This record gives sequence, C-alpha cells and structure tokens, in this order.
Amino acid sequence: MSGRAGGVDGQVLSGSSRLAAYANFVKVAHTVFALPFAVVGIAAASRRYPVHPRAVVLALIAFAAARFAAMGFNRIADLKWDALNPRTRGRELPAGRMSLVEAWVLVVLAGGVFVTSAAALNRVCLVLSPVALAWVLGYSYAKRFTHLSHLWLGWGMAIAPVGGYLAVAGQWSIQWGLMVMIAGAVACWGGGFDVLYSLQDHEFDREHRLKSLPVLVGARNAIVVARMLHAMALSLLVAFWMASGFGAAFGVGVLLAGALLAWEHRLVHADDYSRLDAAFFTMNGIISAVVMIGALIDVAIS
Repeated sequence: MSGRAGGVDGQVLSGSSRLAAYANFVKVAHTVFALPFAVVGIAAASRRYPVHPRAVVLALIAFAAARFAAMGFNRIADLKWDALNPRTRGRELPAGRMSLVEAWVLVVLAGGVFVTSAAALNRVCLVLSPVALAWVLGYSYAKRFTHLSHLWLGWGMAIAPVGGYLAVAGQWSIQWGLMVMIAGAVACWGGGFDVLYSLQDHEFDREHRLKSLPVLVGARNAIVVARMLHAMALSLLVAFWMASGFGAAFGVGVLLAGALLAWEHRLVHADDYSRLDAAFFTMNGIISAVVMIGALIDVAIS
C-alpha cells in the first residue's frame, strides 16, 4: 500500500456481540499507549507515599473511563467525516452497528465513572477532573481549527502520569519540574506518533478542509517533525530518569524506548505506509510497556 492508498484502521476485536462493538467503538486496544505511563506516575509517587491498592484500582478505573469517554466522544464528533473516509467508514457508527443514542449513553456513563473515581481518590483529583475531561473531549474538534491537533492529543495523554501521581499523593509535594518532564515526554511521544498516523489521511483531510501537520507541511516534512518530537520525548525521559531517583532498570527501559522509536521511524516513509500499523500500534505499545516495567522493577528492588 502506497502513501496514496486508503490506510489502516486496525486493532479491532472480531465478533458481532455488543461487547465487541463497544470495545471497538472506543478502541480498547489503544489503552496500552498511555495506561503504562499512569503506572509510571503511581510508581513515582510510591517513592514518597504509601500506595494503597484501593488508590491504584481507582486510578486505573479513572484513566480507563476518561479515555473511553474521550474516544467515544471523538467518534460522535467525527461521524460525518468517518462516513466519508474509506478508511473509517467501517467503524461502528457509520456502519450502523451502533446507534448514536448508544454512543452518547456510553460517553456519559464513562464521564460519570471518571469524575466519581476521581472524587473517591482525593479532593485534588476531583477538582482537576472536569478540566482533564474538558481537555480530552475538546481534542475531537481540534482538527477543525488547528494544524497542531496532534499536540493536543499528546497533552491529553500526558495527563496519565500526572494523574497517576496525584491519585497516590493527593498533593503537589514533589518537585513540580519532574511532573513537567514526564508529562512533556508523553506529550511529545504521543503527538509524534499521531503525526505519523495522520499521514494516511492527509489527502482526505486536505480535500475536506480538516487540519493536520501533513496537510500544512506535506508528508515528508511531517515525518521530520515527528522525528523531532520523538527526540524531544526521549530527551525528557532521560531528564526525568536522572532527576526522579529511579535506578538502572528504568534507565534501561528508557534506552530501549529510544531504540524502538528509532526503529519505528525506519518503518514509515512518505511514499509507503504499508507498515504504518506496526509502527503505530506495535512499537508504541511496546515503548510504553518497557518504560513502565523499568519503573516497576526499580520500585520493587528499592
């Protein structure tokens, strides 16, 4: 498949059950991207505070609910475009496998679970929960007015490590710069791979006056920007490692993440998107996992 061909919309569950439809509606498989960084935030907090299983469970529920609400709302907001785009017209809403009423019910329920879980954690999480929810929902309209929607998504993902930390600590007692480092790393990483993923839609986006970096600067230059974002992400991860007190295991995870990022960029070319699915899903899922595993090993042996 060339860069001018349809594209991929993979990572879906097979089957015709309602559960499969709901899971595909919110792309459950994509949870592997940011969830491990929520765990990194929890691990960072555990270096100063006791971690109770209740807080971990609530934090993970809150993360999943916010992500599900955001993805479901995105599907509703993009229904018109998804129905027109050959790559996405098979999704649940445009294909008629799910009704708009069902979609709204799922989004409202997920948003309610998120706020309720945040309230059960601590006051800080409760106060910040509407801000976080507004940000991740607002991303759905970013392509209407800014070519930097990728960074909007990245900063939405960056809520994960900060939220994980606050779920345990309940206050900003850590040096604020550390949270900026890990949040910035996740934002640049997520924004970079979203630039790559958007390559397959840049002709459709241009035709329908939607905005993205590939539309603004072209596919080749967008790939260069993605590489710069990923270089910044790796630099910030290294800075976070050196300043956070995590040990060698986390450092190994960061170095492996850097190697995987380099390999990811070998898979994508402006005239060939045939390996984009592997670069987007497989590589980035492994990247977040190795960083999380490094953090957990350091916590376990410290």
